[in-house]
This record gives sequence, C-alpha cells and structure tokens, in this order.
Amino acid sequence: MKKITVIPPKPSGPKKLKVAAYCRVSTLNPTQRRSLDWQIRAYTKMITEHPDWIFAGVFYDAGKSGLRRSGRTGLDKMLKTAAKGKIDYIITKSISRVSRDTVEVLKIVRYLRERSINMYFENENLDSIRLDKEFEITLRSMLAQDESRNTSENIHGFQRKFEKGDIFTKYKNFMGYTCIDGEIAIVPEQAEVIRKYLTCIYKAYHSGR
Repeated sequence: MKKITVIPPKPSGPKKLKVAAYCRVSTLNPTQRRSLDWQIRAYTKMITEHPDWIFAGVFYDAGKSGLRRSGRTGLDKMLKTAAKGKIDYIITKSISRVSRDTVEVLKIVRYLRERSINMYFENENLDSIRLDKEFEITLRSMLAQDESRNTSENIHGFQRKFEKGDIFTKYKNFMGYTCIDGEIAIVPEQAEVIRKYLTCIYKAYHSGR
C-alpha cells in the first residue's frame, strides 16, 4: 500500500503582531522616575496580555529633552530594532514623548512607514502609518514644539527677573520676604516658618519618604 503523507494546512488566522512601546521623561527627579516605572509596567502588561500580540520590548529614555534627538539611546535602539524586522507596531503616549521637534517627528514617522511599521499616539488617537494623517501629526507636533519653546522662554524670563530683582517689585507676596522701597527684606517670623518646613522636607527626602 502506498504511504500517504498528510500535509497540514497553514493556519488561516491573522499573523500576530510584534508590538513595542516607547516612553520618555525629561528629568531624573523621583516623581518622573516613578512615572517612567509605571509606564513601563503598564505597557508591558498591556502587550503581554493581548492575545494577538508578541511582546517586542519597552524602550525608554530618562532625563532627555524632547527637543533634541542626540543622546536618546532608547529611541535609537527601538528604531534600529524595528529596521531589523523585529517590531511591527509601536505604542507611545503622545507625539511630544517621541519628539518636540516637528522635523524630527516627521523623519521618524516616515522612516517607520517606509518599513510598514505603525506608531500609535495614544493621546492624539493617531496612526502614523496612515498617509492621510500626516498633516494632523505635523500640526500637533508644531503645537507641542511651540508650547515647549514658550515654556522655555517663560522660565528664562523669570530667571532674568530674579537676577535683576524685578520679580519682587511685581510680585510682592513671597512667603518669608517683603519689598520695601524696591528692596528685598526678610520677614523674621515668616522666615522661621519656612526654615521649619524646609527642615522637615529635607529630613523626609533624606530618609527616602
């Protein structure tokens, strides 16, 4: 009797996606570190528990500005991993987490699209792979860049006013100080309260609380 070889049919179900996530925090202070840890755990749980996804990693950068690409090793590693075909889909919180530079955002989006890789921006509910969404991504990226620039200018403006002492002539209700004839003077009873609070804060920080 002739032996019959049975060839099983190929699975007809959809291919599982290799999914990664990207996170970034701009400073290394404890609050943002905790936020980063929470994001990593949340994305890991989201991806690993999805039945049609394969976990491809959570990439992140800490203490890095969104205005500059240099030094963001997590982002670079993710893009290189994607270029090797190890990522199909990327989730990130918002456009500003990827970059606050409009040109840089478009470079990244197009780089991924050329390789048929989608990046999903959660806050904006946008898929980068859709060519018809590029204008909206550009617009929102420009708004994020402008917001970042305004924040930076405001901070520098306040710093210059502090250096000149102008801040106290306009805002006279600073705890511990008062303005007399344009000169800054300490209010002794308020200064004592501030010292006590600062001492408590320092002790709490030093003990890890």
